[in-house]
This record gives sequence, structure tokens and C-alpha cells, in this order.
Amino acid sequence: MNFKPALIAAALIASGSAFAQTKWDLPAAYPATNFHTENLVQFASDVDKASGGKLKITVHANASLFKANEIKRAVQGGQAPIGEVLLVNFENENPIYGADGIPFLATGYGDAKKLAAAQKPVLDKLLGAQGMKLLYTVAWPPQGIYTNKELNNVGDMKGLKWRAYSPATAKIAELVGAVPVTIQAAELSQALATGVVNSYMSSGSTGYDSKTYESIKMWYDTQAWLPKNAVIVNTAAFNALDKPTQDAVLKAAADAETRGWKLSEEKNQWYVNALQEKGMKIMKPSPQLMADLKKVGAVMLTEWEAKAGPDGTAVITNFRK
Repeated sequence: MNFKPALIAAALIASGSAFAQTKWDLPAAYPATNFHTENLVQFASDVDKASGGKLKITVHANASLFKANEIKRAVQGGQAPIGEVLLVNFENENPIYGADGIPFLATGYGDAKKLAAAQKPVLDKLLGAQGMKLLYTVAWPPQGIYTNKELNNVGDMKGLKWRAYSPATAKIAELVGAVPVTIQAAELSQALATGVVNSYMSSGSTGYDSKTYESIKMWYDTQAWLPKNAVIVNTAAFNALDKPTQDAVLKAAADAETRGWKLSEEKNQWYVNALQEKGMKIMKPSPQLMADLKKVGAVMLTEWEAKAGPDGTAVITNFRK
């Protein structure tokens, strides 16, 4: 056969560029329409552009690739090079992951950002020891209580079938006498529809995404805490990228963090309004209910500090400066 030199050169260039391209799958636990996921998709697009197409990241939403509680292990073990996790899910592994799940420690966006900054050096060290790197974090909107039962004090929470998605939410159930049932975000709609759970604590975002308004008609706006999602990358996978591509990832991550926090704050009121439009009553908690819940938070903070040791003390001390 007689191939023209120009065609051979073109084929070699094409095969070389294809070989140089890296493809990453990014498992995420929340629906494609959730603001966290939309932010991830923008992050992936920014990486693609900034790396000149050398790194392509595909976002797999709604726990379609790994379940929420499997994503961290998948990234740690190299099954997925990158992933998004809810940090508080892993408090049983190390208390540091649960710092932003302590009720009434950081209740607004300003405090949540301060807590994130105080937690970051310790998180970097912890994830680094496990072969991972923290790229960025974004807070969820403040957490409230979904229930069909009027709550005047924590005694009214006794016996509720309570969705527990993290060690902290399970601990709240224990302290108020509710019955904890472990349900991840992707399974919540079904669990509510079938009566497996009839109450839980989460943001307006989760309530809207899961159509909680079809089963539950009240949301108590307690603003109890703002848990964070974190995007983590396998260190070996990151180190395998060339320097310009690494820089592209870090720049896109910094932009995603800034954008994500802004989005969270903007969407917070939008979600609350949307829940109202769907027939949910947005309830102001009574002073007694808030006082009772803050006592629960104080107990949990004391227990958390005892478990978290010097690293935990450093986080709280830096947060309160």
C-alpha cells in the first residue's frame, strides 16, 4: 500500500494527542439538578478548557457510579480518581470529618466559612495520610427539621422515625429519643413515600430535590449547621498529571469553591420559597425548642472534642479566634 507521508504524519499526531488525553470519572451523590452537581459540571468544563482538552472529567450524578458512602473509599483505593463526598458521613472513621455537623457550632454562612478555614489544615493532613488531596469544599444551606408533627420542644421528637445520614444525625436521634433509620439522599424519596422515615434534618435543598413536600408538610428553620461537600482527588492520579494540567485543576477548584459558596447562599432562600410554593409550611422554632436543641448541640460538641483530641481542639480554637 502507498500511504502519503502527510496522511501518516496526521495519523501519528492524532494518535499522540489521543494518548496524551486523560479521562477521569467523578462520582457524586446528588441529582444532576442540584447546585452542587451543577457546580461540579462547571468545574469539569473549566478543567477541560484550561488543560486544552488534556483532562476530561465526566460527572456521574445521583449515586449512579458509587453510593454516597462508597465514594471516599473508591477515591482512596483508586477505583475513581476523583469524587465528591459529604464530609460528615465519615465522622465514625475520624471525628475531624464531622466538625461541620455539630449542631449550633456554626449556624450561618460567615461562621461556616470560618469553620471551613479552621478545619482545612487538619483535613489536608488527614486526607494526605490516606493518599488523597482536598480540592475544594462547598457548604449546604442551613439545616432544619422536616416533620408532620408540631414541635414545641425536643420531647415532641420522641418516637419520630428519623432519617440518619451521618453519625451526627444518628446521635441527635439518640439524644432526643427519635428512632434513627440510615437513608442516603438518593433513597430518600422512596423512604418517605413508603413511611420508612417520617422526619429528618436537612437543608431546603434536600427537601426540594427529594420532593419531601409530597410526604411532609412542615419544615422548622432551625439553621442548626451547614455541612460541607468536599471534592477529593487520589494523590497518585493527581501526581500523574503534568504540571500545567495540575495547575488547571487547582485553578478550576478554587473557582468552584468561590462560586459554590455563593450559589449555596443564593439558592438557600430560593429553596425555602420553592418549598412554600409546594405547600410546605416554613415554621419558626419556638424559643423552647431552640433552647433544647442547643443543649443537644452542647452535649455533642463536648463529646466530639473528647474524641477528636488535639486536632479537634485546634479546629475549635482557630474557629473561635
